[in-house]
Formats: sequence, structure tokens, C-alpha cells
Amino acid sequence: MREKIFIQKAKGHYISLPFAPVDEVGAIERAHFFTCRSIKKESKLWALYMIISMLDLTTLEGADTDDRVRQLCAKAIYPAPSLLCEEMRDYSSSIGPIPQVAAVCVYPNRVRVAVESLKGTGIQVASVATGFPAGQISLDIKLQEVKQAVKAGATEIDMVIDRGAFHEGRYQDVFNEIVAIKNACDKAHLKVILETGELGSFDKVRLASNIAMEAGGDFIKTSTGKIDSAASLPVTLVMLQAIADYYEKTGRKVGI
Repeated sequence: MREKIFIQKAKGHYISLPFAPVDEVGAIERAHFFTCRSIKKESKLWALYMIISMLDLTTLEGADTDDRVRQLCAKAIYPAPSLLCEEMRDYSSSIGPIPQVAAVCVYPNRVRVAVESLKGTGIQVASVATGFPAGQISLDIKLQEVKQAVKAGATEIDMVIDRGAFHEGRYQDVFNEIVAIKNACDKAHLKVILETGELGSFDKVRLASNIAMEAGGDFIKTSTGKIDSAASLPVTLVMLQAIADYYEKTGRKVGI
């Protein structure tokens, strides 16, 4: 059964979010198909290179120190030991140097150290905010945390949606909070973590993806990595399909 959920984007302007059931069996079968494909060795290397260039290296622990962040930044610049790089060149002359990663992600109070360590490299500095990972703080404090991270030099902000509001059916509140945080990001990209392991179904993952994109999220993400049963290939495929459909409708590219 296809139903519609309405979200108010501006005063007097409502949009509908189609809420159609996801073919769960089909998504799982399709995900399994990707794990069974045979790929040539050189193609695997090119794929690994691409994956490295898209990674966020992350340290989000209570034991984080400035030195730990500096070590992570060094790894972001040089992801593999020099000996391995030489072996790769011996394997194939067409394989170039191992790329840097895309970003380093830290808590807001460690952003300045990451910015200093990565200066001139082109690697982005991401920061979790909004009471990561539970998000159980007021919106005012969430916005302060985002502004603190951006002021310190973060170019990407990772937020977690309000799952309590989502499960209570307060989709407008979830949408409004993402909009407010996006505005607080200024020029920094906003990456919206759905925490898919807490959403309960592929249908809810699809709906949360649509809300995050309509609210202005530049990326949607599966999970914080802080709970069990988090990211999975079938869930990612559901999110990718939501992105493809949103792009077809709006022409705006959203990352994952």
C-alpha cells in the first residue's frame, strides 16, 4: 500500500514524501548478488584505490588525545606503508601511488589539531556534532556544537537524526532539526546519519533517507558505528535507490 507523508518546507508550502513498501527479499537477493561476482585482480586494485580515496578515517573515543589525532592524520596522508607501495608498483606499472583518504573525522574539540595536521593536503576535516551518537540533547546545544566545529575549521559535519522523534511519527520535527543544523553548517557539508540499525525496517530507512535529503543533507550515512546491527549491504542499496530517485526528481546529487 502506498501512502503519502507531508512535510512543510516553508510557510504554506508542503511536499509529499512517497512512503512505498520496499521489496525486502529483492533487496537482500540483489545485495547477495554483488558478493558473488568475480572481479579481475587489476580491477580489484582500481576499486580499492577508489575506496581509499572515499574513506573517512575516524577516531571517536573517550580516550582521544591530540597525539592520537595527529597519528590518524598522518595515516590519512599516507594510508599504506612505503614498502607496500613499492610492491604495488612492482605488481603493475599502470597502478599509481596509493591515494590519500577523503577526510578525517573527530570530535569538535579535536578539530583544530586535525586542521593543523592536514593543512595543505586537501583532506577534509569532518566532525561529529549534535550529541553524537545518541543525539539526546536540546537543539540549542546541538547548534552550538555545530557552530563550534565549523568555527574551528571543520569542512564537514556529521549529525545523527532524532530517532525518538522519528519513531513517534514526528517526521516534521526530524525534518526541521536537519534544516536548522544545515543552516548552522554555513559552507560545511552536512552528512546525516540515519542510524539504520535503530530504524526497524527497510521502509523506515527509505523514509528517513527521503526526509534527510529533502531537508538539505549533502550526504546520507548508515550508522554511527556505535551500535550492533548497523550498516549492511541491503540497507545501503535501499539508500542508494532513494538517492537515485531523488536525483531523478530534483537534479541534486546527494552522496552516501
